[in-house]
Amino acid sequence: MLNALIVDDEAPARSELRFLLEETGRIGSIEEASNAREAVEALVRSKEGGDRHKGTDVLFMDISMPKTSGMELAEALHGLKNPPAIVFVTAYSEYALDAFNVDAVDYLMKPVETDRLMRALDKVEERSKPVPSTSSHASVERIPVEKGGRKVLVPVDQIRYIEAKDDYSCIYTDIDRYLSTISLAKLEQKLSPHGFFRVHRGYIVNLDHVEDVEVISSGILQLGLKGVDEKKIPVSRRRVVALKRALGL
Repeated sequence: MLNALIVDDEAPARSELRFLLEETGRIGSIEEASNAREAVEALVRSKEGGDRHKGTDVLFMDISMPKTSGMELAEALHGLKNPPAIVFVTAYSEYALDAFNVDAVDYLMKPVETDRLMRALDKVEERSKPVPSTSSHASVERIPVEKGGRKVLVPVDQIRYIEAKDDYSCIYTDIDRYLSTISLAKLEQKLSPHGFFRVHRGYIVNLDHVEDVEVISSGILQLGLKGVDEKKIPVSRRRVVALKRALGL
């Protein structure tokens, strides 16, 4: 999940973009700033947030703002060692070339369309992917778990779903259940490239094992998984759109 910062001097524009981003189900947290100074303060706070905050991944920023423009702020951030991705959101098309000169990921025109926003998020996520190494790839193919007082390595393709339980994560295969001390957030990060999807605050599912999608009251979804007969996995409302997209629905 990405952490986003919306920078726009117009409150209605910030509110509309926040709504669209939340609807995608792909954003973990959203902050807002009405000018460049507030944006810098928000970026500093995100860096100082400790282990619970990995910092701001992407700025959705207007260009035309009082005092320091969005382009000027982008130029300043471009000089940083690890700057956040920048997506310009503006009513003016004439700055597109300048935007890519500061390595902007994308350039969206107002009013923003959902499909166009999704493509921008795809680009941001692609840029934020770490460069894989042999050792890190090997470590994610199997997950260390506890079983009978000993460590067991479970191949990821055997995992049906994962459920958060207090300070542990319960990992379910078709024949067994295991406990892991790895948080759900870290498991999501490790397993996303392997076809796993965070459908709820408390659940990650292996999309390869999704057998049916059921609509229950008020449009809420729940999933049935192959080899899991007595459990239905709830889907958070904010993740429905992204899940349907992942499943090709």
